[in-house]
Amino acid sequence: MKCVLILFCYFSYINAWGRGDLEKYGPFQLALHSKLIKCDHDRNLNLDVSGIDVYFYDFPRNDVETFTIDNAARGILDIKELDKTRKFIIFVAGYKSNINKRTEERVRDTFRNYPNSYLIILDHSEYTNDKQGNIKSYERSVKYVYYIGKALAHMLVRLEEGGISPKNMHCIGHSLGSQILGNTGEIFYNITGKKIARITALDPAGPCFSNSLIQEQVRSGVADYVEVYHCNAGGLGTTSVLGDIDFFVNKKGQSQPKCGTPLIPGVFDSSKAAKCNHRACIDLWTATVANPNWYLAWKCDSYKMFKNGECAGNDVTIAGFWNPGNATGVYYFRTDGYEY
Repeated sequence: MKCVLILFCYFSYINAWGRGDLEKYGPFQLALHSKLIKCDHDRNLNLDVSGIDVYFYDFPRNDVETFTIDNAARGILDIKELDKTRKFIIFVAGYKSNINKRTEERVRDTFRNYPNSYLIILDHSEYTNDKQGNIKSYERSVKYVYYIGKALAHMLVRLEEGGISPKNMHCIGHSLGSQILGNTGEIFYNITGKKIARITALDPAGPCFSNSLIQEQVRSGVADYVEVYHCNAGGLGTTSVLGDIDFFVNKKGQSQPKCGTPLIPGVFDSSKAAKCNHRACIDLWTATVANPNWYLAWKCDSYKMFKNGECAGNDVTIAGFWNPGNATGVYYFRTDGYEY
């Protein structure tokens, strides 16, 4: 009886949490003893990020070029066969990722046959790896977010000066990479007076960002169109509504099918389940590149209303790569029946 009473009180406490509270008590914080994490967003540290590697892919020519971030724009512009009218797709991964990880391989496979485009992948792992242990490593990674975003912005500015239109630039980020792109878009606009065409933020990192200043996050206004996808909201991803359009995927944007998420996502998740939910954003979004009709999403005020079918008559748009970019607000969709 005592155990039942304790559980009842605990669940009542959980239900009283507001937006953003799950980030305080989610799997990432529990695993890393979040009270020990120092979230430093200082923009006056002048941190050196010259060790970032930039990978440039021209798939039709079966060509891969590698540059350091400071030399990347010049190197790309010096490519003889470069077609400046193509679409430039730039991908920025998150914490602990690198060019040899499954995420980057998935992105390469996704755009290998996409026509009239180039793919650029940033490898910032020298500054965002976990070699110092999770707590110190994540603290360091957060500290570098602004500077990585700034370096990418300057690279894109030089490409723009070399004749590549920002209208042909589509930046895609996952987790910490999404938050990096918030800085990229802001700095690019401050320098050029122009905006990158689109920023796609896949489950933007929640820890150290959900309760930070809005200018320290990816957000509406840093590109012509900012779309945000929530897949592990309250866990490794943020719950905050940030973009021109925010998509909450499957159950409240918290948990995804086949990830073994427990009754209360964000609290009792195993590390494996949280990572699975977080990563699902990459898989379900990249799957849409080859499937233009995936997924229909409905504008809705809450997940409960969406689940109960109360938003069936509301505005509808297509989520994923082929999102037409004319819808705004909060949308919900399910991936039932889709294999990705």
